[in-house]
Amino acid sequence: VQLQASGGGLVQNGGSLRLSCAASGLTFSIYTMGWFRQAPEKEVSFVSSISSSGSTTYYGDSVQGRFTISRDNAKNTVYLRMDSLKPEDTAVYYCAAKSNGRSYSQFNSYPYWGQGTQVTVSS
Repeated sequence: VQLQASGGGLVQNGGSLRLSCAASGLTFSIYTMGWFRQAPEKEVSFVSSISSSGSTTYYGDSVQGRFTISRDNAKNTVYLRMDSLKPEDTAVYYCAAKSNGRSYSQFNSYPYWGQGTQVTVSS
């Protein structure tokens, strides 16, 4: 299984970015996908998840209303649209996959992880 995250970069306060995560080596359409992030000297935190069909999404409190998760099962790709970015959103963002929708916000329930992409929001 390979998860390849991309789309990170440097953006100004209030700006937008779209992250992508391309998956291979798994039947993508049956997997719940999640995004997590880790800021310097902080623990991994839940950002968002999306069910296998895309019909159910969840967001962490700090990103609710600003971030949007989506997926394209035909392209084996999950996206994270990030709007109204703040300096506190600065972190390495990771995509992850799991075969069921339980415990969607718990990072240790996801067996498959991408390499991470850096997002830096300047003030």
